[in-house]
Amino acid sequence: MNGRERDGVPENPPAYTGFPVQSSQRIYDSHWCGLRRDIVTLPNGAAQEYHVFEVPDAVAVVPVTRDGRIVLVGQYRYPHGKTHWEVPAGRIADGESPADAALREAREETGHRVTRLVPLPGFYPTNGISAHYAHLFVGIDCDEVSAPNLDASEHLTVRTFDVPDVERMLDHGRFEDGFSAIALMYYFRSLARRS
Repeated sequence: MNGRERDGVPENPPAYTGFPVQSSQRIYDSHWCGLRRDIVTLPNGAAQEYHVFEVPDAVAVVPVTRDGRIVLVGQYRYPHGKTHWEVPAGRIADGESPADAALREAREETGHRVTRLVPLPGFYPTNGISAHYAHLFVGIDCDEVSAPNLDASEHLTVRTFDVPDVERMLDHGRFEDGFSAIALMYYFRSLARRS
């Protein structure tokens, strides 16, 4: 029995053997993403086609100010044309650690410097089609030190919210961005465990 089982947390199921790859074809490549088509052999011997979407891993950070308020960004998202509240998030650059990416994203998108970074559990946003992984963090004791430093494609509004307001927004489904909803849920669960 390992430590997690002793603590009453079930482990993941045993790993399955992966599927042998018969062939792999690049369908699309860009700076932003890639798509490949793999043909694999299933345990029954049949061939199966898999389309795998490739995108660099990402971070999301819940910035918490020294007085306990949460900094969110109202962000326009081109694919669906909506603007909604989110936590700062973005891709991890080549050679950058997840923690460094979280510090950078919080600073760039909100103008806040994080004093202490605490990791939260991460997740695979679309694990049926991609190995893309999201690393989640809480930024503790954030101080506003500058204006946001945005990319040309970013349209953001920065606002600080009291925790009960963010909890109500979460409970009412206002966080339509999965990175934000999951990061905030993990953060609020961690607060509840500490109280």
